[in-house]
Amino acid sequence: MTPRLRFLVFGCGAIGTYLGGSLAASGQQVVFLERASVAPAIREQGLRVQTRSVELRVASPTLVENIQQALELERYDAAILAVKSFDTLELLQSVRAVADRLPPLICFQNGVENEPLIADFLGEKRVIYGTVTTAIGRRGLGNVVVEKLRGIGVANSQERVPGLLDALNQAGLRAQSYSNGPAMKWSKMLTNLQANSSSAILDLTPGEIFAHPGLFRLEMRMLREALLVMRAQGIPVVDLPRTPVRAFTALVQAPAVLSQPLLRRALGAGRGGKMPSFHIDLHQGRGRSEVDYLNGAVVRFGLRFGVPTPVNQFLNETLLALSEGRLALETYARRPEEFLKAAPSD
Repeated sequence: MTPRLRFLVFGCGAIGTYLGGSLAASGQQVVFLERASVAPAIREQGLRVQTRSVELRVASPTLVENIQQALELERYDAAILAVKSFDTLELLQSVRAVADRLPPLICFQNGVENEPLIADFLGEKRVIYGTVTTAIGRRGLGNVVVEKLRGIGVANSQERVPGLLDALNQAGLRAQSYSNGPAMKWSKMLTNLQANSSSAILDLTPGEIFAHPGLFRLEMRMLREALLVMRAQGIPVVDLPRTPVRAFTALVQAPAVLSQPLLRRALGAGRGGKMPSFHIDLHQGRGRSEVDYLNGAVVRFGLRFGVPTPVNQFLNETLLALSEGRLALETYARRPEEFLKAAPSD
């Protein structure tokens, strides 16, 4: 029988709602920690997870508004962390005083620097590497739709939280165990990098970017830089749940005459008409971007290991300037030739 575990979920964003809502609907005990500004609305309307065949509803989710309330309710087996990477440090500082009472944190965030940061606060044995390849769309507060069911990856889950993988799979999350957490996270970051920054900067769809010869070459250079940084660290590329990352990286390194039509087709099948996250954040005027935790991370690790990363640096600095209002949105919007002139040359 699947064990009944107790989960603490930090936030009811798209991933938190999907994972926590699915676990709660399957009978696991779940407490959500959410900001006071939105918690009352979620309590009133509940959580909804729309899959292809059914809509899961959690009519009365257990919500708390601070970590003290959460710890007074339960002694948790695991916590799920899926906040934006730029919120990680603030969150960790807010729980520092009760760090010894927290359960192991499964980090489902994008990027490759969150787990080491969490380990600095909680210790390495309290961090579990995680990743989500299922595509989730946010329809509203506490309301998400599964756009493409792939799965999730969890490193060393059985060792640190007995029964965790079983509980996740009972909830329909298609969880797979991975022995190499950094390889899983870096491989996921490769998929997050493709046409993400450039789509936001240029206000073009990923399909339009991959159809343009010059933009396609720039994307391949950016991804090859990331692969060289992985290689310098001895981190292998691994396939993720229903996501053939190794085949993707083989195409990245192949001649454009072969790779461009195949990658363009694969990108269209994977994303459909959905714009990448960086584009959504920039053009909704959020003023913050995770680009520094993706392209910026490639740059930082490149400096550490002696690998030049000029394209990642250009994309990171340009999108940060746009997000922070230091560069006008129309600077490169739908102007690929101007963008390519400003980009580092081969």
